[in-house]
Order: sequence, then structure tokens, then C-alpha cells
Amino acid sequence: MSEDQEVEGLGARLREHRLGSRYTLEAASARVGLSPAYLSRLETGQRQPSLPVLLGLARAYGTTVAGLLGELPGEPDPVIRGGAIEPGRAGGWGYRRAGAPGRAMQALRVHVPPGLQDSVVRVHPGEEWLYVTKGRMRLTLGDRVHLLDEGDSAHFDSLTPHRIAADSPDGVELLFMHTLLQSPAGELCLGMAH
Repeated sequence: MSEDQEVEGLGARLREHRLGSRYTLEAASARVGLSPAYLSRLETGQRQPSLPVLLGLARAYGTTVAGLLGELPGEPDPVIRGGAIEPGRAGGWGYRRAGAPGRAMQALRVHVPPGLQDSVVRVHPGEEWLYVTKGRMRLTLGDRVHLLDEGDSAHFDSLTPHRIAADSPDGVELLFMHTLLQSPAGELCLGMAH
């Protein structure tokens, strides 16, 4: 199965995971800080989720981003081959796996399109590491805004309120890693209006 087909099936998997977690559309959207209408558009494939939204949904449904993207657990291959990052629908975020599924540390290659920015700041347990491979990124950590160019990276505690956005006309491509913490606080993912 090609990467773009996996992303195209994302909406159906989001719905399956929500139903498997016994959440109504309203309950799931409230838990992640989204409107029910927006979550419905994600599930019908009309919109592509941003990375923070994808992370929030994975945590709410007790799965991983790799699970939502359709990666099947198995014997992890230590080598992940490169390739183009397929753009999401309607100019949305694009994703490509950069690490083995089923690990405590998840790695993705991400394309953040220009002009799209989350209105939600995320807070959750764990650590995140970002490395800009192309373009310029705007990283908001707490009250500070950082501009990162190609070759720049950031490593921070995910309990720091954070948001990422492209700050270049063609968007930004980055390597992204985050840890999955298994703890009572591990289900925390608060959406706070910016």
C-alpha cells in the first residue's frame, strides 16, 4: 500500500478508533479540543489533521500516530526508506513514517503547508524533538515564538504549551519525534484556545 493511500484511509481509521474507544463524536471532539463538525470532516476525509490534532486523537484513542496512519505492528524493520511526503487533502498536513511502529519513541517526516495554523495550543506528557529539513518554521513554546530555519532543531518538554506552523511560502518540512509516556497523566491532552 502506498503512502498516499494510507493517508487517504486516515478518516476511516479515525472513525474506527473513535468507535472502538466508545466515544461519541461530541465526546471525542471535546476531549481533544475540536469542534464536532471539524472532527466529522476529518473522519470523512474532507480535511487532513495537523500534527498536534493527530497526536491528541492518538492519545485520546489509546493508540499511536503510526496506528492512525495505518502502520501495522510487527517485527520492526530498523531501516525506513525515504520517499516523497504525500500532501494531505485540501492542502492539509502531510506525513511519512520515519521510524518503526510500536516503539515508545515515534518518528515522522512532516510537511506543514503554508497559511494553515492550529488555533489550539497543545499540552501533554512527553518530549518532542523537531528538525527543520526545508523551509522555515514558527514554534510557539509558552509565551515565546521561535523561528527555525533549515538545519535548526528544538527539543522540549511537551507539558510546555506548544504550537507549530510554517513561516515560508512553500510550507515547512521537518523531522518530528515524540515519546509516548504510559502514565496516569498520559491521557492528558488539553486544547486551550489561543
